[in-house]
Amino acid sequence: MSEELADVGAAMREDSSTMLAYGEAYSLRHGDVEAEIVSIGASLRRLRVRGRDLVVPFGPDETRPAYRGALLAPWPNRIVKGVYRYGDREYRVPINEPSRGHALHGLLAWHRFLPLEGAAVSALSRTLSDAELTLEAVIDPSDGYPWRVRVQSTFTLDEAGLTQRVTATNESDTEAPWGTGPHPYLRAPSGTLDSWTLELPAASVLEVSEPGLAPLSLVPVDAVDASRFDFRTPRQIGAAQIDHAFTDLVRDSEELAAVALTDQNGDGVEMTWGPGCPWVQIHTADLSVPECTRLGLAVEPMTCSPDAFNDHAYGFETGLVRLAPGGVHQVSWRIGARSSGNSNE
Repeated sequence: MSEELADVGAAMREDSSTMLAYGEAYSLRHGDVEAEIVSIGASLRRLRVRGRDLVVPFGPDETRPAYRGALLAPWPNRIVKGVYRYGDREYRVPINEPSRGHALHGLLAWHRFLPLEGAAVSALSRTLSDAELTLEAVIDPSDGYPWRVRVQSTFTLDEAGLTQRVTATNESDTEAPWGTGPHPYLRAPSGTLDSWTLELPAASVLEVSEPGLAPLSLVPVDAVDASRFDFRTPRQIGAAQIDHAFTDLVRDSEELAAVALTDQNGDGVEMTWGPGCPWVQIHTADLSVPECTRLGLAVEPMTCSPDAFNDHAYGFETGLVRLAPGGVHQVSWRIGARSSGNSNE
């Protein structure tokens, strides 16, 4: 990068980056698409297309609620009781979900990511044809996760949405267990979650214990409670309460799976991802905080199932990544607007 470009980037950083409760905020724009990324957890704070929100945002002075928009790594979802066995050793990670006694959503959700120097200019420029930002964090070895993994999260805007690409590099001398995924809460432009139509092309759902949500067994979506779990044919969510992982996803000719959420006008949001994420957690956000309850639908593509670090304990393919020393793993997903064709979008 030239000195002149570096100076421009430094000046724009002074003018456009802000330190708030969730760290620094970075604004991206591409045509009618706007996004704001914050450094704590490399979180997507806001995503708008033509003035409407595709995800549930959180306020500029608000501590991020309910993992909204966070990157989850080196595991998404839960490690049951915070204990796992990898190789011939048992490891314990901190319990951060005391109500259920599990280790939830990895080690980076409250970690501050930093922008790569080469990405700072495009991140803060509002004049580039393609806006892009790369944030980076390092997981340092600990008793519960004794591996060093470098994690980069790249956000790229296009004409109708945002793609997030996550790259993990194992900088340790031994193989590391790895998993990742995002935590956006998608929303349609009008109505409430109960009235929104969900399209979820998943044939299997992971049954869990109640209320602990520990994995039990994998079953067809129409075998237990089709009205709660089977959205292969699009229909309204209604009063269904869901906090489950789904798999056996139907994919298109490009190997993309897609979850769509639309209002009664047929307008909404679509999230797509490739075969690198064979699982997706769906959560109707039935939360203990009334003002956060059922504001949006959490759609969390995952490289692995809940409790995948204990994959030896399950009779299904968890998708756990075993990252070799020096190995690199990359995965991506996209959030974009969906229009009925009858709207003004």
